[in-house]
Amino acid sequence: MAVLSPDELSRFARHIVLRHIGGPGQQRLRAAKVLVVGAGGLGTPLLLYLAAAGVGTLGIVDDDVVALSNLQRQVIHGVADIGRPKVESAAEAIHRLDPAIRVEAHAMRLDAENAAALIAGYDIIADGSDNFDTRYLLAETCEKACKPLVHAAVNEMHGAVTVLKPYETGPEGLNPRYTDLYPEKPPPGAIPTCSEAGVLGALVGLVGSLQAIEVIRQITPFGTPLVGRLLMIDALDMRFETIGYMRGD
Repeated sequence: MAVLSPDELSRFARHIVLRHIGGPGQQRLRAAKVLVVGAGGLGTPLLLYLAAAGVGTLGIVDDDVVALSNLQRQVIHGVADIGRPKVESAAEAIHRLDPAIRVEAHAMRLDAENAAALIAGYDIIADGSDNFDTRYLLAETCEKACKPLVHAAVNEMHGAVTVLKPYETGPEGLNPRYTDLYPEKPPPGAIPTCSEAGVLGALVGLVGSLQAIEVIRQITPFGTPLVGRLLMIDALDMRFETIGYMRGD
């Protein structure tokens, strides 16, 4: 791994003195390549905190443009960005924070034709998508490619975070899949979208930040990651609960 420059030693000083990360951990962060699927509500805090943490390469997948209604929660974008591709606006914000980060903008929708190729060049994948089709596809593709997937979702006043590594063995055998958590894809219209039901903007920031912590923990391991565990956040009563789930086959 490359030696940190004097500017990087200053920039990341609070990580370097942190015994759970230190200099070697910061070097691993600088060498890491993370793909973030979605530059919206979850992608906003996720990208900003991964950039601030010093992740050296950030890929962004999103085919949408910035709209005024996004700004209630997608704080990586601003009024001047309305109408711009989200990947461009997000890349610009990341470079304002740290010009040394390599940003790879993929202005497209992840689908069955491009998913494998998109994730191939990255170490860790983070799912900030807003639909079940993408979530199931991403989970299946990451399992086949043996790539860690940090998944999160939000709706109205609730959020959830977990880490999927079903190609590895844990204390109970093979780690669980996404389908062990959500066995069947909900039919279209069964669960209201954020545009239909609404979502608390600050909650999206919280869940995306928790997702960023899980990505960082995959790069420079500390503590116990959320593999086989689902962290659930209830913003109505401000409750946090973690439940375990297991492989079903």
